Formats: sequence, structure tokens, C-alpha cells
Amino acid sequence: MTHPSPAPHLAASDGDPGEDDELLRQLGLADQGVSLSRLEGRVFLRITGVVEYGRRRVPYDLVPAQGVLAKPSKWRKMDAGTRGALLRERASDQVIAELHGFVVAFVQELADACDDCDMDAEPFLNALSDMQIAEPAGLVFDRIRQRLEHAVEREMEEQHAERTRQSINLAEYPASFEVARRMKRKFIAVLGPTNSGKTHLAMEALGKAPSGVYLAPLRLLALENYERLQEVQQRGKPLAVSLVTGEERRLTPGATHIASTVEMLDTQTPVDVAVIDEIQMLADRDRGAAWTAAVCGAPARVVYLVGAPEARRAIEVLAARLECELEVHLLKRKGPLSMEPTAVRKLSNLRRGDAVICFSRREVLMWRDMVTEVGLSVATVYGNLSPEVRRAQAQRFRDGAADVVVGTDAIAMGLNMPIARVVMTTSVKYNGYEEEEIPAALARQIAGRAGRYGVHEEGLVAGYDNETHEVMRSLLREKPVPLKTTGFAVAPTLEHLHRISSVTHEHALAKLLKRFVHNIDVPDGFFYPRITEDQFERAAWLDTLQLTVAEKFALSLVPISAKVPSLQNAWENWAKSLAHKKVTHLKGGDTPLHYMNLQEVEDACRLYSAYAWLAYRQSEYFPDTELALRLSREASERVDAILQDQNSAARKRQPRKFRR
Repeated sequence: MTHPSPAPHLAASDGDPGEDDELLRQLGLADQGVSLSRLEGRVFLRITGVVEYGRRRVPYDLVPAQGVLAKPSKWRKMDAGTRGALLRERASDQVIAELHGFVVAFVQELADACDDCDMDAEPFLNALSDMQIAEPAGLVFDRIRQRLEHAVEREMEEQHAERTRQSINLAEYPASFEVARRMKRKFIAVLGPTNSGKTHLAMEALGKAPSGVYLAPLRLLALENYERLQEVQQRGKPLAVSLVTGEERRLTPGATHIASTVEMLDTQTPVDVAVIDEIQMLADRDRGAAWTAAVCGAPARVVYLVGAPEARRAIEVLAARLECELEVHLLKRKGPLSMEPTAVRKLSNLRRGDAVICFSRREVLMWRDMVTEVGLSVATVYGNLSPEVRRAQAQRFRDGAADVVVGTDAIAMGLNMPIARVVMTTSVKYNGYEEEEIPAALARQIAGRAGRYGVHEEGLVAGYDNETHEVMRSLLREKPVPLKTTGFAVAPTLEHLHRISSVTHEHALAKLLKRFVHNIDVPDGFFYPRITEDQFERAAWLDTLQLTVAEKFALSLVPISAKVPSLQNAWENWAKSLAHKKVTHLKGGDTPLHYMNLQEVEDACRLYSAYAWLAYRQSEYFPDTELALRLSREASERVDAILQDQNSAARKRQPRKFRR
């Protein structure tokens, strides 16, 4: 029978590092590469060795799985025998051999991974001999794997960024509009303040042209000028005109003219004349890219650019960049615009022909009720209303059925009304982030609606209170700030996204949009990539569904408010149905329109319009286009009826002697 060798006699120790080294020598562990270290309030057992792979030698200095021995205070209190027993257990031949085997396997794994990624393994393997690491070997391996993973991600990110830069160069953006690029185009800028007749001049030229397109900032303007063009006679016959907006198509066979919203520009069909209205929208934060595309891509021999004078310099640099001849006409307002001597101050000082301006739906309805209670009938206009309702309300004011119009700055664009005086209830507006004073350009555009040429000799402007009155006086005196002459916004197209996807092999819409904004080449900054925050937020949610890039891109642009829960829920359900390739039929609401309140009917109208928008782009899965248009019209008519009923009810509450 073999007896185990007696343990060596261990000298007493007080825990000093030198005495620990002596203890390891007495145990024969020092020769096996075992050492002790103190880090982060612990005493650690460390094992060193060398692994060879290829022609390289990789040293390691690692803590085994059970290598944390004790806190220093507890270690000092142990006698030599207890320490020796603990060291023999934690640094046995088996432990040393196992650790070496783990290191061999890990080094091979890492070397192979680095070879696959064409990366040098040495910087990562150096961490195996870092004596400042106080973690067991398994955690060290995991940390090195993470470092490699992050390095690979960074390398891939750099590669994808570079490939994206090579795939799209915004300096060449105008060349992407092939039809316009091949044409010899002439720009005619017709610039002037509100009531200067600039739109009339451009529309006359469009009506006389053999073919043409009118591009509007709003569906309402597209609709108005569609009807205006239909009244034009050429060679004794009315023009054949089509209406094309995101939510509605009225297509006339053989149409020579089109009235369209600017985002719906057909860049493939050449025409003689194009009119791009409200050209100063080039500077708009969210929609400016549509005007950049229209200026670069309108396929017309003559392109009229109609808008505010502050757009002149921007138009000049764009014309030079596009190598288009430019002719500029500066028009003056046809009638004077003046500030009232004093603020209005009292509701009883309002009069027929006034436009009372607020900056929210809630404020509009509140002021409407206050105005009707002094005996004036009111037409109501705000952005949440459909174009049909806004037009019907404006028509009541034109016909004299309403004494006063109460509205938001929606009246500043697209509604021609015989307003004698603009009365501002405030000069502060929410900009999407915070309340701020309106810019001078908006103040001029709103105020300019007063004094319709041919109806009033002059236009008047007033604040309701003294402070607003003086702010408006100051804003109208400000010199217009010219639009920037660089950084013209460019929005991503589906072609852009497919091009990025083809070089990066990424299919997440949020990633593709992010690459478009951050990685594409903008050599001189003349054109600049832009996306809206709403689109990016939607993209991140859409990436959770099994949809193609094209489907996600279309859904990200649906004109529907995420701030209204019922509308957001409808949009999400449409997206989920499309992901499952289910046909989504449109149903009328569970509640008949005549049982809904005003807000509910407005929301129903917006929902039907959004469905129609999507149906034009994904008709296979959203087939009920005609039903959506019919329901939208019915909802619009109901909104208009509710507004009239509320106006009448408020006036009836007023004693007859106070009515005007």
C-alpha cells in the first residue's frame, strides 16, 4: 500500500506578499506558474502559461474559476496550514490542466473568428496576460468575444458607411430626374406679397399652354385650381384637366393639364408649363424636400416659381446649379396694408369682414363661441378640417352667410376670402416642440389676407389685446429674411433605400433611413438629406413586422396622426394586416355619423382619407378606394353641418337686440 507523501512543513506567515511567495514555493506551485495578487479588495489565485498557435506564442495570466480566495483581512487571519490547504485545492494539477485546455480552445476559436473577419487576433489575445484584470477566465473570454464582436460591428459599419457614400452622391441629385435633365428648361420666378396677383399671372400662363401641371402645397389649393383650370377655354373648348393628390384622383381621359399636390409630381411626362406654388416652402423643416424635388424634376419647358420675395436668392442659386435660364418678376401688393391705430380689446368691437386668428383647434372653437354670443355669425377654418369643409366654410363667408371667419393660420394659404381686417388673438404658436413667437414671414402672410383686391380699398391688421397689437406692428416692420442658399432638403426615395440596401445587405427601414441621413455623400452641402422624426419613429416600429422595404416605406408615409389613438391604432392594424398579406376592407364606423361629436367625425374623415392614400399605393390589399372617398365626403359634409348647427345654436342663445 502506498502512503501519500507528508505535506511539507509550512512556516508561519502574517500574509505579506513576500511570505505568500515563499508559501507557493514551499508548495511547489510557483514552478507551475501559480501566483497570488490583490485587486479590488480580494486575494486572487492566478495561473500563467503559454499557448502556441501557428507560429505565435500567446502568454496568459488568468484567474481560474475558483480563483477568488478571500478578502485580504480574512486571508491575513488564516494560519499557514489553512492557506496551504486552500491553495492545493484551488491550484491542483487538474485545475491547471483544465485552464490550459480552455485557453488553447479559446485562442483557436478567436484566431479562426479573426481570420474569417480578416482581422488581427493579437490585440485581442493580449488581454489574456493583463494582470490588472480581476475576473475569472470565463468572464475574460466573454469580454474578449464582445470586444471582437464590437470591432467587427465597427468594421462593418465603416464598410457600410463607405459603400453608402459610394452608392449615392447628392451633388448628382438633379441628374436623377432624367426627363427634366434632358429638357432645356426656363425658370420664371413670380414673387410678391399676398394680394399681389402673382398666382393669377402664373395660372393665366398655365391656362394658355398646350399642356401643363399646377403643383400645390395643399389639397385645397390643388382642388381650387383644378376647378379654375376647368373653366378655361382653349379654341372654344374647356381644358381637359385631372386632379391628382395623395388621397384623391379625378382622372380625365386625354387630360392636357393636371392640378396636383407637390408631392405627387409626375416627373416622367413632359409638359409645356409647370407652376410650383408657395416656392418659399423650400425652407420648410418637414416638407421642403418636396419643393427641392419639384424644382429639380418638373419636366416642363417653362417652370413658374410662385411665392414670397425672400425666396429670390435661393431660386437664383438653384437655377444656376441646374443650368436653367431665369427670369424674375417682382410684384407689389395691389392695395395698402395698415395697422389699426389701437387693439380691438372687446368682442363688441369686432365687425363684419373680420378674420379672427388663433393657433389651435381648441382656441378656434372657443373664440367661435365667444364671437357668436355677441350676435355675429361665424365661419370656422382650421387645419384638422378636410379641404372640402374648409372650402364650404370659406364659401359661407364669401356669400355673406357668415359675418366673421375664425380660424388658424390655415387661412394664410389657399383660401381667397374677402377679409377686411385680420385680428390676431395671439402672436405665439406651438412649433411642435415649444411655444414661440411666430416668425415675421408668417405674420406677413396671415396679415396679407386682409384687403382683398377689388373688394376692399385697403387691408387692416390688429391685435385683440395691446401686447399682440404691438408685436404684430413690430413683425410687419421687420425686413424679410432671405431663404438659405445651401442645404436644400432631399428626402429619401424608394430607389435610394434599395440602392443602400443592395450594398449593405440591410433591410431594416430605420437603419436605411439613418444611413441616408448620416452616410450618403454631400460633397458641398448644396443638397442635404432630410427625414422627419415621425417617419423615423414609424420605421423603428415597422421593422418589427415581416414587411418588404417598399411596404415599410409606403406605410411610414401614410398621412395619419400618431397623436390620435384611434388613428394610430388603425394605422398599426393596417400594417399588421399587410405583414400577414391579408386584404383590409374599409368599414363604416360602428357609430353612425349623426351620433358622433365634432372631434369624432373629424377623426373619421382623416381615417378615410388615410385609407384612400394607402389604397392608391397598395390596392391589392386595400381595395376599397371608392368607398373611402365616399365615406370621407359624407364625414366632411357632417363636419360642416355640425359647425353650422353649433354656430346657429350659439346665436339663438343671444338676445335679439344684441344681434347684428
